[in-house]
Amino acid sequence: MEQQTPGTEPNALPAPAVIGAVVLAAGLSTRMGRPKMTLPWGQTTVIGQVVGVLLSCGAHPVVVVTGGARGEVEAALQGLPVALTYNPHYANGEMLASLQAGIAQLGPAVNAFLLALGDQPQIEPGVIRQVMAAYAAHRPALVIPSFQMRRGHPWLVDRALWDEIMALSPPQTLRDFLNRHAREIFYVETDSPSILMDLDTPEDYRRQAPTV
Repeated sequence: MEQQTPGTEPNALPAPAVIGAVVLAAGLSTRMGRPKMTLPWGQTTVIGQVVGVLLSCGAHPVVVVTGGARGEVEAALQGLPVALTYNPHYANGEMLASLQAGIAQLGPAVNAFLLALGDQPQIEPGVIRQVMAAYAAHRPALVIPSFQMRRGHPWLVDRALWDEIMALSPPQTLRDFLNRHAREIFYVETDSPSILMDLDTPEDYRRQAPTV
């Protein structure tokens, strides 16, 4: 008679993946001239919009990495179910240190995380769900959305690659990391240019911000 592990059933489905998110919100907003994460966006703020969309898609936990304008960003997120962590090295302008600070706050139950940009309020729930669904169905190491052969955000990174990211140090960059794993990337083709958009300048904000 076939032995069965206690607590399991024949042909039992695997547990659903736990997908968190790391939101990079530590920049200096130099080109914007004022803290861009806390600019109004509809009924909320830029960072509030990004976090709200991630939460609505079921990402948990959501970790927001702060740096420049730390107090303002934390105030903008007050009351939302997010974890906040501070990158003391934010002034060097590198994404790597912020990402490492965020990964360090993800718990052991998380299978993968979405890497989202805090200045990308155009982020669309449909795209995030496509990325999450691709991971759930195929469990690739990396999932990246693509628009007209150009990759954008949010990425999704499986736990198997976290230690490698945590071990990176300058002059190594996230681009180097992606290049090393180019053959492992599962691309999700989308018809939404939102994956390429962010807010860098006052002109970007004036052109893209929704009217209330």
